[in-house]
Amino acid sequence: MHRLHSWPDLRAMFRRLLIAALIGILAALAVAGFRHAMLVLEWLFLSNDTGSLVNAATGLSPWRRAITPALGGLAAGILLWGWQKINQQRPHAPTDYMEALQTDGQFDYGASLVKSIASLLVVASGSAIGREGAMILLAALAASAFAQRFTPRAEWKLWIACGAAAGMAGAYHAPLAGSLFIAEILFGTLMLASLGPVVISAVFALLTTHLLSGSDALLYTVHFTRELHALEYAMIVSTGVVAGLCGPLLMWLMTTSHSGFLKLKLSPPWQLALGGLIVGLLSVLTPTVWGNGYSVVQSFLLSPPLLAAISGIFMCKLLAVLASSGSGAPGGVFTPTLFVGLSIGMVSGRLWGVWIPGSDEITILLGLTGMATLLAATTHAPIMSTLMICEMTGEYRLLPGLLVACVVASVLSRTLRQDSVYRQHAAEH
Repeated sequence: MHRLHSWPDLRAMFRRLLIAALIGILAALAVAGFRHAMLVLEWLFLSNDTGSLVNAATGLSPWRRAITPALGGLAAGILLWGWQKINQQRPHAPTDYMEALQTDGQFDYGASLVKSIASLLVVASGSAIGREGAMILLAALAASAFAQRFTPRAEWKLWIACGAAAGMAGAYHAPLAGSLFIAEILFGTLMLASLGPVVISAVFALLTTHLLSGSDALLYTVHFTRELHALEYAMIVSTGVVAGLCGPLLMWLMTTSHSGFLKLKLSPPWQLALGGLIVGLLSVLTPTVWGNGYSVVQSFLLSPPLLAAISGIFMCKLLAVLASSGSGAPGGVFTPTLFVGLSIGMVSGRLWGVWIPGSDEITILLGLTGMATLLAATTHAPIMSTLMICEMTGEYRLLPGLLVACVVASVLSRTLRQDSVYRQHAAEH
């Protein structure tokens, strides 16, 4: 990877910071556009105006719950397959911001937009895949389009990085984590001098998101009052060890699932439809498998379920995530990974609660720890993972313990499996 050039003078620095602010605003608008398009589709096809796919699934009859994700997958597959057929003779540029950053900083805009629309279709129809992947891609696309029009070619990678970080800040309300997401996962692409514009873009994206939504609320509401002592820190670090073992297992399951779908040798429409059908059938057992898991994470954090309920929902949701990601549904696995980590941590918390008083508080503490540490184990980005959970929940007093646990999880995971979920994703495509 190449270094982005350093700042030549003060005037150039202010110019970059101004462009970074504009890109942050554009990225926030792109994220908001995707979010509103998803709400419109949910209202049109699911008669749901709550913004929660779990609520939408709960209000549907079992047969509609089973077939809706399959139809969404089929529609997305037809769109992707048709675009590929029409453009198969054309040279292909990257359709992913990580690929664009690692090559020449250019996108195949048409293919990237089609990919985003396909992601919108599968997400809005209930598939267990993250909507944030498409949001970040659209933010990076907006940044790239602006950069190609108004900036020299040598800076294009910097502005794509700013767009991706800003998209993450707008999607997760986590500007610091968004900035470090770029710095850690794409290590070597960004030097310290280039981190300033990335942070500015992320902060402006967050401020614009707050302005558009009319609220500066945290992404997740958490009621946690327990004081942290040696025992709590021991439980946090032990959860990091568990996550360090589970991270490589989760990535192996995703790879195995994807290989299984490929062995069926189905065309993309039928492959995505099959993945959607599996999610739909699982949703007949529990509607919580629909969507990226955000609303379920929030409900678990407010009122932790008992061990049996956590375990049952976790197994169904894990199978749904594997079906969606394995079938090739366009979208991210970031938020689903947070749910899986939460469940692992809460199961651990319920087990600890057998011997230690304050079971619900322990369960919430280790649930948050599980989110951070499994994210660190799958992305190999411990600092980003720690800051993301603190920014999303406002629980900054967990920072020291989470940092240690995330480093433990990341090192252990990297020892067992060298590739992160992002390098694995790049290898599969």
